[in-house]
Amino acid sequence: MTISIDPQKIEEVLTRSIDTIYPKKEDFKKLLESGKQLTIYVGIDPTATYVHLGHATNYIILKRFHELGHKIIVLVGDFTAKIGDPSDKNAARKRLTDEDVKTNVKTFKAQIGKILDFEDKENPIEFKFNSEWLSKLNFEDVVDLASNFTVQRMLERDNFEKRLKEEKPLYVHEFFYPLMQGYDSVAMEVDVELGGTDQTFNMLAGRTLLKNYKNKEKIVVTTTLLENPVTGEKLMSKSLGTGIGLDESPNEMFGKTMRMPDEAIVQVFIDCTYKTMDEISDMKKQLEDGTNPRDLKIALAKEIVKTYHNEEEAEKAEEYFINTFKNKEVPDEIEEISPSKNDIITVLVEAGFVNSTSEARQNIKGGGVKINDEKIETQDFSSVQVKSGDIVQKGKRFFVKIK
Repeated sequence: MTISIDPQKIEEVLTRSIDTIYPKKEDFKKLLESGKQLTIYVGIDPTATYVHLGHATNYIILKRFHELGHKIIVLVGDFTAKIGDPSDKNAARKRLTDEDVKTNVKTFKAQIGKILDFEDKENPIEFKFNSEWLSKLNFEDVVDLASNFTVQRMLERDNFEKRLKEEKPLYVHEFFYPLMQGYDSVAMEVDVELGGTDQTFNMLAGRTLLKNYKNKEKIVVTTTLLENPVTGEKLMSKSLGTGIGLDESPNEMFGKTMRMPDEAIVQVFIDCTYKTMDEISDMKKQLEDGTNPRDLKIALAKEIVKTYHNEEEAEKAEEYFINTFKNKEVPDEIEEISPSKNDIITVLVEAGFVNSTSEARQNIKGGGVKINDEKIETQDFSSVQVKSGDIVQKGKRFFVKIK
């Protein structure tokens, strides 16, 4: 397998959507420039079937490494999922059954297959399950693994410390998770592990174990979270209706992308598309020079649909959006309001569209309420939030814009 050492491509995988490289970027750069085929892996926790654009960032990065010729492993934490990863959680998580894991993995693989080429025969991407080795460990092995870490180090994890201070339960079995995820690196003898910043503790545990058991240095690469660069808020939230799932229809993807805040356009181009950094720099300059953000947001929405569906579907989604929203019967001048709360029920009441919260709920249930021409489908009305710039519509004649 020929390994590319193209300087520009190497610089991109070292910087684009990357947060931190351990122990340091220079070490990883030397490895990539050596021409050696590296084994790079990302672990997935199959606790859900929902994969959104924020999750996609890691797989886009893996795709770039794969295109350089490196060996890629996607590891399903089917064994560790039964414990539940406490990372970034302030309460213990429910454990999954074997059947839960199998169902979730099937759906998960189909979605990330939109990014990674599992059919590549020359340099096949491996899909592994950590139950292959973790299920074979006995109690003596677990004690030996635990001997590599102190309780003090385990308690360095912020959420553990927080739970202790708040006198919330912290179970002993939760300490096993970083041990087992760390042992994955030993079992596969990887060169590099890739993951979100919320996985830093677990990935560094693997670096420690690989050094102790195999005398091998593992590079740890943490990736950026998809956030609004101004507010720091997560751009992908299923509960708030802002998540863009990889299995959503082209029209849904396009419409939800158009609802993103203007200041996030450049960041989403960087993290979620295959546009080059030069192209993205040009777009950034256009925004700075006064180009209407809406124009670039349409380009982004089209690129998102093209990336996760195809170009034909992207063209159709753009046409659908223009015909049903941009050119629809929306007044040139729309009243603006600043609601006391950002939930859709409050907006409908304070805009004068309904006389009560119950009437608001009835209108939503009946399909008569839209946000930016997207009908509200969820029955969890309290989770539907609006933001500045959104246009709320009731029926065919009532419109209001959020300040």
